Amino acid sequence: MHIDREFDYVVVGAGSSGCVLANRLTEDGRSTVALVEAGPRDTNPWIHVPIGYGKTMWNDRLNWRFSTQAEPTMNGRSIYWPRGKVLGGCSSINGLIVIRGQQEDYDGWAGRGNEGWGWDDVLPYFRKLETNTRFAGDPLHGQDGPLHVSSIPRRHELIEAVCDAAQACGVPRTDDFNGASQEGVGYYQLTTRNGLRMSAAKAYLRPAERRANLTILTQTQAMGLVFEGRRATALSVVHKGASATIRARRGIVLAAGAVQTPQLLMLSGIGPAAHLTSLGLPVVADLPGVGGNLQDHLQLRLLYRCTRPVTTNDQLRSWSGKLRMGLEYALFRGGPLAIGINQGGLFTRVLPGSRTPDIQFHIATLSADMAGGQVHDYPGFTLSVCQLRPESTGTIRLASPDPTDAPLIRANYLATETDRRCAVEALNFARRLAATEPLAGYVAEEKLPGPEARTDADLLAFARQYGATIFHPAGTCRMGPQGDAGAVVDARLRVRGVDGLWVADCSIMPTLVSGNTNVPAIMIGEKASDMIRDDMNNENKINAGRTRKWQRELQTAN
Repeated sequence: MHIDREFDYVVVGAGSSGCVLANRLTEDGRSTVALVEAGPRDTNPWIHVPIGYGKTMWNDRLNWRFSTQAEPTMNGRSIYWPRGKVLGGCSSINGLIVIRGQQEDYDGWAGRGNEGWGWDDVLPYFRKLETNTRFAGDPLHGQDGPLHVSSIPRRHELIEAVCDAAQACGVPRTDDFNGASQEGVGYYQLTTRNGLRMSAAKAYLRPAERRANLTILTQTQAMGLVFEGRRATALSVVHKGASATIRARRGIVLAAGAVQTPQLLMLSGIGPAAHLTSLGLPVVADLPGVGGNLQDHLQLRLLYRCTRPVTTNDQLRSWSGKLRMGLEYALFRGGPLAIGINQGGLFTRVLPGSRTPDIQFHIATLSADMAGGQVHDYPGFTLSVCQLRPESTGTIRLASPDPTDAPLIRANYLATETDRRCAVEALNFARRLAATEPLAGYVAEEKLPGPEARTDADLLAFARQYGATIFHPAGTCRMGPQGDAGAVVDARLRVRGVDGLWVADCSIMPTLVSGNTNVPAIMIGEKASDMIRDDMNNENKINAGRTRKWQRELQTAN
């Protein structure tokens, strides 16, 4: 790559949103795009095997492996935050679950003054992005989008027991968590096709990477934005050890995620002025909201020893079980390797004031000390529950002016009374579910929280000691209307106070969506692509009009 090479657009981050932007901004055949990714290409085979999630969780070549600061609200623990560092970003290492969130989430965004982000505005993009043959003909689903969505083909007796027990507890059975109502219990749909992971890289980059107007730069670390006046005109990078500058004629789109997009903005002088000046960084735009409003889903995992050897633990604990799993996958692209870890889902309400589900379960037919960890040496399963709409917010801040230093993450989990109450009620509901037949017949022992956790205070103490991220950080560059002092971008995702700069990833969410964030991130990439192209077309029309006016005036003068 040559220093000062120029493109129409530079997209920073080849994750769930960035891959979409790279595809859509180049599909006209005229606009040139550089897609900048710090990690490698997605050639590691464990990326493409759905259950390989457990292998990529700790791989420092594919994963940034961040950790929070010591969290005062979580007994001073530092909590591990994996984030994708590879083409596809987190969509290459995540749990593959397809959830859009609730209609009310998006109507809430619009109600805060973000025009064009209500449910009716975003639904066409959710339909556009997916191919979902399970719901062919359903007006809520798409049939010819880049992202293939699959149903789990085989029923599992343990998941069926959970579903029957949940129905006995008043939770309806559902086939579609992305249908008219999210509430219910059933099987998740997954971003897979023919037993292989369907990441954003596979869905969006593979069809686009042969285009002459798209350049994909892997192993390229973004170091900072370059401004001419108040316009972002270039990106400084280190590409395979060499410093370089990539210029952008039309603009730069940040899609590096809720941790690294605000980090790059602050490194470039856009953020809270006092924080930037304390590190000796010049202030380009004083935007106090950059790095604030950090929201995440706190995962609380209840572990159970099962009465029957029907769990994935049992298959993984023996060579014969592993051999059967491997053969079934190799021959038929089926079995546990083709599904991933969490098969079952449940959305319900536990707080009195909630009109829609306020908690979500990920139900795994295996157990381990942490998500992606080594399975236990006994038959086990996991009921993982999280609060969908936490009130607690944290921050992303710079550790230093060095772009290679990891940012300071403060999640601030369980900081509000509502969040603490929801955590306790979620755990109480999980226990009630586990004690209900037929699921009760599969429970030999509750390993965690364990019988010693008897009171609500005990359960809250368990949440503080064992709670962890479920990998959905958002909100750190939130959008908002004019006059909103905490807003970083407007409803068209343009960064306030500067020109030629957009943000398009989960950091723009004013509030965290009610569920997994991968598909919403892809939706944001789709919608952002349309808005950026529209803005550029309008700017071109205005400039053309000015040129014609100037020419007429010149002719009149002559």
